[in-house]
Amino acid sequence: MPKQDLDNAGATPEEGVARREPKKELASIVRIVQTDIPGHKNILTGLTYIKGISWSISNAICKILKIDNQRKISDLKEEDINRITEFLKNPELPDYLKNRRNDFESGEDSHLISTDLDMKKEFDIRRLKKIRSYRGLRHAFKHPTRGQRTRSNFRGKGKKKAVGVKSKK
Repeated sequence: MPKQDLDNAGATPEEGVARREPKKELASIVRIVQTDIPGHKNILTGLTYIKGISWSISNAICKILKIDNQRKISDLKEEDINRITEFLKNPELPDYLKNRRNDFESGEDSHLISTDLDMKKEFDIRRLKKIRSYRGLRHAFKHPTRGQRTRSNFRGKGKKKAVGVKSKK
């Protein structure tokens, strides 16, 4: 019994050798708003690589800009990338999707991404520490700030010691 070539399984002798279509060259990495996004991801997933962009915001961006969210990031044209970048600089999103509502200094609703988000968060924590609020003190002592119990977790960094265990003399 002759061995069949796996590539030509099911091909009749008249058809000859079945040819594989060459894979088209994909951009391996696409850069949007100072973030590298793998080209094989679809747009909905790829936008979530940007800090400050959640799944719901990524979906809203695709709907507002009328981009198919199942397309690959590498298939985006330069003009689509520019549209996404411009939208992220000044997003026209509903207020409930924004991550900075009723800002402490300005009182406005805004949406921050990447380094702006990091800086604002750091300044907020610094302000809380400066005014010596409860949350600020919890941050300063590296304790949890949201009411978690501390009996068994948050034991501190460094050498892990078992608490309540008698050591050998």
